[in-house]
Amino acid sequence: MRKILFPLLAVAFVLSSCSAARQSLANKDTAQYRYEIECAGNAIQGTYLVKVWTYSRSAGIAENQCRKNAVHGVIFKGYGGGQGCVSQRPLAPQPGIETQYKDYFDSFFATGGEFQKYASIISGTTETVRVGNEYKVGVVVSVRKDDLRKALEAAGILRKLNSGF
Repeated sequence: MRKILFPLLAVAFVLSSCSAARQSLANKDTAQYRYEIECAGNAIQGTYLVKVWTYSRSAGIAENQCRKNAVHGVIFKGYGGGQGCVSQRPLAPQPGIETQYKDYFDSFFATGGEFQKYASIISGTTETVRVGNEYKVGVVVSVRKDDLRKALEAAGILRKLNSGF
């Protein structure tokens, strides 16, 4: 029994280590948040439908990071109009807010972090383009911006819209 169990455990360990290493590489690739965000059409009330182009050395990793980048873009970048869309300002337009609340955003955008609650990939929308020695992967993502705003208000990062000027 030991002769069979040990090799299986060793293979499982190696596979999990490779997966963790790939995720670490993905986090390193996206730590600088190199992405482009654009409108992908009109969405239901309370959500944005955006197309996010993420850069990475692995196409599969970039696709997984698109949700994170979509939420990051809605919070900190906003996006321009086009495709019948109106330009959207970022939820947090104040400069330096990301560094001011660094601890919060580090855990929010961590692997398996809270950002996942607010973004869903629209299946069948992935585009992959090879650019030099890396990939540019585009995915359409639905971001629940109203719920995201409420969460940031509850954390004390954003002021409530009805708080006055």
